[in-house]
Amino acid sequence: MVMRPRVSSESSVADVVVVGAGGFGREALDVIEAAAGAGEGHRILGVVDQGPRAEDLGRLQRRGVDYLGTPADWLDQAEGDVRFVVAIGDPATRERVTGQFERAGFCPISVVHPSAVIGSQSLMGEGVVVASGVQVSTNVVIGDHVHLNPGSIIGHDTRLSAYVSVNPGAVISGNVLVERSSLVGAGAVVLQGLTVGSGATIGAAACVTKDVASGATVVGVPAR
Repeated sequence: MVMRPRVSSESSVADVVVVGAGGFGREALDVIEAAAGAGEGHRILGVVDQGPRAEDLGRLQRRGVDYLGTPADWLDQAEGDVRFVVAIGDPATRERVTGQFERAGFCPISVVHPSAVIGSQSLMGEGVVVASGVQVSTNVVIGDHVHLNPGSIIGHDTRLSAYVSVNPGAVISGNVLVERSSLVGAGAVVLQGLTVGSGATIGAAACVTKDVASGATVVGVPAR
């Protein structure tokens, strides 16, 4: 692998590679394309993926997006100030792949759908993907490489640590701490003032009424 100094673009428009050809990878493409249509987006160079399925390659081809090869192959030949976004749903895999790109000297970029609402005094890290219809309230901190899926809602004063995934339609109430690499399932609700420990998984449609321990999986209403 060729090593290069880390670079970052000050330009409002960057060349971007999306890592992941699966469902969320193509949703990230939608986010970038929608932002570009609103005059706020970036140029898509293509998609890299370790082992894309034939149907995913066909979907990329139909939308006119190039498959650029595996991450290792692309990193060996990549040149210039190219930014990346890792659109892989699993937090642990996302963290591993992100490290591969950062060690090669590339910088992540955050992409936000123009229909998303980001409240005042909220902060966002690098490599974040904010999909359509997301609502982020005031004084929220969104860590690096967080995924906010379509229709998710993040309440005031909440802190989402790095590599958190919030799946479609999930609601995180105010003043919640979600620690590193946790996943909040589709349609789940986390009540106000709670802590979700690192690496935890909250099942789809669960209602979390108590703190969740690191590494735990909770399901149901109330979540157990």
